[in-house]
Amino acid sequence: MKPANFFSALLGWASFSLLPTALLAQAQPVPAQAPAANKPPEVVAGIPVNYNEDLVGAYTLPDPLVLLSGKKVTDAATWATQRRPEIRTWFEQNVYGRAPGKPSHLRFEVFDKGTPALDGKAIRKQVTVYFSERNDGPKMDLLVYLPANATKPVPLLLHINFMPNSMLIDDPGVRPGQLWNKEKQRVPAPAYNPSSPMQLTVAPFLEKGIGVASVYYGDIEPDFDGGSKYGVRSLYLKPGQEKFAPDEWGAVAAWSWGLSRALDYFETDKAVDSKRVALLGASRLGKTVLWTGANDPRFALVIASVSGEGGAALARRNYGETIAHLVAPTRYAYQFCQNYQQLANRTDAPMDAHMLVALVAPRPLLLQTGSTDYWSDPKGEFLAAVAATPVYKLLGRQGVPAGPMPPPSQLVGQTLSYYMHEGGHGILPPDYNVFAEFMQAHLLQNK
Repeated sequence: MKPANFFSALLGWASFSLLPTALLAQAQPVPAQAPAANKPPEVVAGIPVNYNEDLVGAYTLPDPLVLLSGKKVTDAATWATQRRPEIRTWFEQNVYGRAPGKPSHLRFEVFDKGTPALDGKAIRKQVTVYFSERNDGPKMDLLVYLPANATKPVPLLLHINFMPNSMLIDDPGVRPGQLWNKEKQRVPAPAYNPSSPMQLTVAPFLEKGIGVASVYYGDIEPDFDGGSKYGVRSLYLKPGQEKFAPDEWGAVAAWSWGLSRALDYFETDKAVDSKRVALLGASRLGKTVLWTGANDPRFALVIASVSGEGGAALARRNYGETIAHLVAPTRYAYQFCQNYQQLANRTDAPMDAHMLVALVAPRPLLLQTGSTDYWSDPKGEFLAAVAATPVYKLLGRQGVPAGPMPPPSQLVGQTLSYYMHEGGHGILPPDYNVFAEFMQAHLLQNK
């Protein structure tokens, strides 16, 4: 298959919700009702989709600083020992599912121990992370670029991607990867294509003394219904077991689990400051990094791009994608635990996305959206950030102030921040400069 046709087929299979912004029209700030030319389909999986702010409906958000018992949380200790655990447990049991801890047979093969790369600007490392004692079992390749002039351990951005590492960057030294295609087969990855809209962006970070690492999410678990038998979750199925319990992990939790295993490696690499490792992912991988940051406090910073429903967008808002759309049988129920299906069409759940956002506190979190990404509800993410801000303030940090939604290209907030580019779903090239500056402000000050 020719490269252009390959990318078209891959993006088409992944659904319109994965289309990179570079392929979408530029547009104006979010209006009360999305223009017909820019909005996604009005019916998905047989379920109508609303893009009209006037039809969102009334709702009341649960207070993140009130315990399920009704007691108000007024100090950091109560948040840490009582409220945060009950919020995290609720999302684990009802959205993403329970996942196991660090496997006993986890091991790392550093097959590229440090090679000059990218015109001498970086030192490249490559590592295979084995999730079990089996060499032929599920494993993932980490591609790592460190600033060539670094003299001490550096902070690092771990980017989870939709394509194998070798497809994302013009570096012939990167080990060729394998790709899950639309026929649900694992095949050799096509060569790097400079015209691909999906690229591994390294330069803005290296220039600031920050390393960049990449992992292909399909190495951890393939992204299709039934993919668990090929991924990490297969290692935890008992003989004869085919399904997981209603509160056990879906694919998002599996990808998240893999990111924690990557951090297990970075804790062994003396060139990386494992206390300053940040996460970046977009779309379903935006949901993944948001849950990873909430669930694994070892990660120092999170950048969640267009995470939408099931991520940072408020579920109570009837706008764009809803839980019912996510868990429809023909769509993405497999990405979540089975219990999540019970939340479809409900507006009375004891939690919502602002409380997921609050789980990252007091660590830095940047929510990035797109002005024409109506399907993912950029306003719903902004409102979630505002509603999570009281938790950040309780912990001595600043978040996103209440008020009108900011225009495109204006970052608002501090430790908790929100940024909306002018465009649609995904990450635009200029966004990486915003990400690098956010990391510099929060991970490099006073270092």
